[in-house]
Order: sequence, then structure tokens, then C-alpha cells
Amino acid sequence: MSLTPSAKLVGTIFQPDTLDMKPTRDGYGAGLVEAAEADPNVVALCADLSESTRSDAFASAFPDRFFECGVAEQNMACVAAGLAVSGKIPFIASYAAFSPGRNWEQIRTTIAYNNANAKVMGHHAGISVGPDGATHQMTEDIALMRAMPNMTVVVPCDAEEARKAVRAAAHAVGPWYIRFAREKSSVFTTSATPFIPGKAQIFWEAHKPQVALIACGTAVYACLLAARLLERDGIASMVVNCHTVKPLDEKKIADILGKCGAAVTAEEHQVIGGLGGAIAELAARTCPVPIEFVGMQGSFGESGTPAELMAKYGMDSAAVVRAAKKALSRK
Repeated sequence: MSLTPSAKLVGTIFQPDTLDMKPTRDGYGAGLVEAAEADPNVVALCADLSESTRSDAFASAFPDRFFECGVAEQNMACVAAGLAVSGKIPFIASYAAFSPGRNWEQIRTTIAYNNANAKVMGHHAGISVGPDGATHQMTEDIALMRAMPNMTVVVPCDAEEARKAVRAAAHAVGPWYIRFAREKSSVFTTSATPFIPGKAQIFWEAHKPQVALIACGTAVYACLLAARLLERDGIASMVVNCHTVKPLDEKKIADILGKCGAAVTAEEHQVIGGLGGAIAELAARTCPVPIEFVGMQGSFGESGTPAELMAKYGMDSAAVVRAAKKALSRK
């Protein structure tokens, strides 16, 4: 099944029944090895979660450049800062609930404050962690890291874009935070799909779009599904992959808001402080339009299957459709 030909699909594959399914964390493992092959200064640190974070491929390929820090996330951040100011390019990996959840102060003081060239990789983010429950379902990390000076924040939409984001982080200078999910999700971009840090991408654009669906992470795919459903209801939309939450592609997003006149933001994160907050702040300054926010509405999660949780907490394609119609009603 594909979207109807009255709209333009850009840089993606949209055949839901045939797509590969991989977690975005797989892209971290692949991208990290590629980055290390290209640059001998790339090193990796992990907090006793090398298999879960896919750091184990790097550890096998480059054992002399891998540092197992144990369950000591604060120490891991400080060691990474020291490696960074010494000329290395350290990637630190743990669950987002622990990094940046547990070591935020060390990231702030030793990495961001010094503008050290260290890369923080937050895994198992969002409620799609599923049965692990609320303690491990980190839904506040984008807000924590977006507020931090000097920090670039990237949320890849699929495993292929995650691989590219890791490669880009290795080339960039300065602190980065990249967010990954545990659950398998559709791989709908390709090796040819551009990835430019700080540049939002239009993945779907109907003729004369009435509402912009602006998303990051796996919510981008939910928005593509929602775009098809909206078109069946006679509503033209635009789907925007805003993988870089900070720095936001302000000019492009402002132009999109002006063109559509209404928007929905979608993310597997609290609606406060994440992508939705960033878009709302921009809209308030440049182009006020009705915006609805799809995400966690100020609550913690619970144990359940990823699909059950996404439906219950209103972060699936049906929720995006409802939000789009509500935003349009406020035009």
C-alpha cells in the first residue's frame, strides 16, 4: 500500500507491508563502527550495557578503544570529557533514564560547560521500552538536553538515519545528544536519503497542505501513516522530519508554519520541553498558528506492550489524525 499520487513523497520508502523492521539502536552500532574505521580518535564508553546499546560491535572490532565503565554513569561522563579535551572523540552509551537521567550534572559541568567534543547516546528512550515500565521509560531527556548550552540534540527517525546521525556526530565538533529506541520500527529512509544536521526534511507534501505534521524519532512514520488517513478524509498535509531538535531549522519551520497555517508536533516524549516546545517557541516569535501536541501529556508510563502504550497515551497515527483535525478546527 502506498500513498496516493496526488501528493509528493520525498526521500523515503512508504510500503508499510514490506518494510524492514529494526530498532534505531541498531543504527548506533553500525554507525559507531563506521565512524571508528574512518577516524582512529573515535572511542566508545559504556555503562555495563554494551549488548543492549549495540556497543558490543565496536568493542569486538576495536577492543583497545572501548572502555567498560560499569554501572557508573557519572564517572563515564567525566572520563569522556577528559578524553575529549585530550583529542579523542568519545561516545558514551547507556539507557537514557541513566544517561542523561542520572549523570545530567556531570554532562553539564564537564562536557557542555567545557564545550568538550563528547557524544552522549541515550538508548531505550520513550514509552516503547514497554514492559520495563515507567522507571525506564525516559520521556524527559530531550527537554533536559535541549536546555543545555552548547548541546546539539538529534532524534533519528529510523535505524538508517540513526547510522547517519552517529557518523555526523563523529565529524562534528562539540557536544551532541542522540536519542535511540529499543523497539523495532519501520526503516523507511534509504542510504540515499539526505541527512544534514540542523536541516528539517519534508518527507510528504500534499497539494496546498492545510496542516503540517512535524515530528522526530519514530513518530515521523506515525505521521506518514496519518497523512494517508487524512488524505482519505480530504485533508491535505505535510510531513516534516525534524530530526535535529536543537539547533532547530528555524527558517524552514517558520516557512512551513506560514504555508500550512496549522500544525501538529509528534514525539515519544513529554509535550513539555521537547520538540513541541521548541516549535511552539518558534511559532510564538515568528508565525503564531494553531498547534496541537502529540506526546506524553504530563504523566508517567506503565508496563505494557509498545503498541498498547502508544495507543493508550495517544502517540500513534490515530492520535496524530485527531490532533490534526483539532488544529484545523482552530484555524
